[in-house]
Amino acid sequence: MNPLIPLMVIIPITCALLLNLFHTKDRIVKILSIVVALALPIIPLVTTYGFHYVGGYSTLANSPTLAQGLPAFITNSALNMFHMGIVYSFGSAQQILIFILGLIAFLAIFTSLSETKKASGVYAFLMFMGTAAMTAILLTDDIFNLYVFFEIAAMAQVGIVVASKIKGSYETALKYMILGSIASPLLLLGVALLLGVTGNVNITDIVYSLQHGLVDPKNPVLLMACALITFGWLYASGLPPFHTIKSDIYSKALPHGAALLQVFSVFTLAALGVIILRIFSYLAFSKVFIIAISLAAMILSITMALMQTDVKRIIGYLAVGELGYIGLGLGIGTAASITAGLFQAVNEAVITAFLFIGFGTILYKTKESDIRKLGGMMAEAPKAALLVFLAGLAMAGVPPLNAFQSKLMLIQSSLSAGIPELGIIMILLSIVTFMTFMKAFYAVYMRPKPRELEIKEGKIPKATIFSLVVLLIVCIILGLFPQVATGFLQGLANSLVI
Repeated sequence: MNPLIPLMVIIPITCALLLNLFHTKDRIVKILSIVVALALPIIPLVTTYGFHYVGGYSTLANSPTLAQGLPAFITNSALNMFHMGIVYSFGSAQQILIFILGLIAFLAIFTSLSETKKASGVYAFLMFMGTAAMTAILLTDDIFNLYVFFEIAAMAQVGIVVASKIKGSYETALKYMILGSIASPLLLLGVALLLGVTGNVNITDIVYSLQHGLVDPKNPVLLMACALITFGWLYASGLPPFHTIKSDIYSKALPHGAALLQVFSVFTLAALGVIILRIFSYLAFSKVFIIAISLAAMILSITMALMQTDVKRIIGYLAVGELGYIGLGLGIGTAASITAGLFQAVNEAVITAFLFIGFGTILYKTKESDIRKLGGMMAEAPKAALLVFLAGLAMAGVPPLNAFQSKLMLIQSSLSAGIPELGIIMILLSIVTFMTFMKAFYAVYMRPKPRELEIKEGKIPKATIFSLVVLLIVCIILGLFPQVATGFLQGLANSLVI
C-alpha cells in the first residue's frame, strides 16, 4: 500500500472544491492554483511503484485474517485470487503519463492565470477536476470506477468549454453533452455485461477469468460488451464518428483550456485502448477494427483540416488526426508497436499543447482566429512565431524533435509486422500534416498584415513564453533521448503481448 498513489487523485479534487468555494477571492485562487498545479507533475516522480487497495483489502490470498474460517470451496477457488475493492495500479507507464498530464495541467493553469486580469475560480476548478478524473482513469484497475471518472472528465470538458465564453461555445458544449448522454450509458451497459458474465469489474480479475477458462470467451454477451465499450472509447477520444465534435470542442475553448482538453482525449484513448487490448485481445477483429478506425481518423481529420479557415479548427483536426498514430501502434499489437503508440501518446500530448498555447498568442494579441483576416504576426511576435514553427515541425515528425522518434518506431513496427502499407500511409500523412500546418503558419505569420487587423498593445505574457519554452525543451529531450519515455512504457507493452 502506497499512500501517495491516491493523493494523485485526492489533491487536485480537494483543490478544485476549495477553488469553487473561494471562486470570488482572486488572490486565493491564484496562490492555491499555482501551488497545487506545481505539485501535480512532482507527486508521480516521488511516488514508488505499487498498488493501493481502496478499503485496505487486496485479495483473500493476501489477507489471511479475512480468509480465516471461510469454507474451503472459497479459499481453494479462484475467489481466493479476486480483488475485493477498487485497486489503483501505479507502474512506470502510469508514472510517465501522469507526469506529462501534470506538467501540461500546470502550464495550462499557469498560462491562464497570466493571461487574464481576474482569475476564474470556476475555470480553475474545472481544470483541476478534469485532471483528477484523468489521473484516476490512468490509475484504476476497476472498470466501473473508470466509468465514474469517465463521466466526471466528460462533464469537466463541457464545463471548460462553457467557461471559456467564446461565441458558439454553449452550443458546442450542448452537442457534446447530448452525444455523451448516448455514449456514456452504452459504456456503462458494456461494463454491466462484463460484470454479468464474469462476476467482476476488476480488470485483472476479468482477464484471469478469461485466460483460465472460468468464462467462455466466445460468449456473445462478451462480444456485445466489447462493442459497447469500444463505442465509449471512440466518443471519449474523438475518433470517428466523433472527430468533428471533438475538433469543435477544442476550437470553442480558450487555448490553454484546449491544450488540456486534448491531453484528456489522448490519454483516454491510450488508457481505454490498453484495457480493450487486455480484455478483448483474443478477438482477432478487435485489432483490425482499431487499425481501420485509426486510419479513418487520420485521413478524415487531415482532409477536414485542409478545408478550415479557423486556426483553432485546423489545429483541432490535426490533433484528432494524430490520434490515429496511437491507434495504429495499439492495433498492430506487437510489443514494439504498442511501445511506439504509447510514446506517440506522450509526444502528441506535449506537441498539441505546444501548438494550442502557441497559436493562442495570436488570439491574445488580435482576438481573431480566422486566417483570412490575419497576417504579419512574425514582426509583432517573432519569438512566439519561432516557437510555433518548431511545434509544427515536431507534429510533422521532423528530426530531431520527439514525434520523429515515435513515428519512426511505428513505421519500423509496421514493417516488422508485415504491414508495410501502414508505414507508407504514415509517411504520406505526415507530409500532408506539415503542409497543412504551413498553410496556417504562412497565413498568420508571413503574409502581409491586413489593414483592418487590430493588434493589442503590449507584449505576450512571460508565463506564456515560459510554457512554450518548457514544452519545446520536452520535445527536444524526447527527440534526442527517446529512451527517457520508452523505458517507462516497455513494461506495459510487453505485458499486453505475453
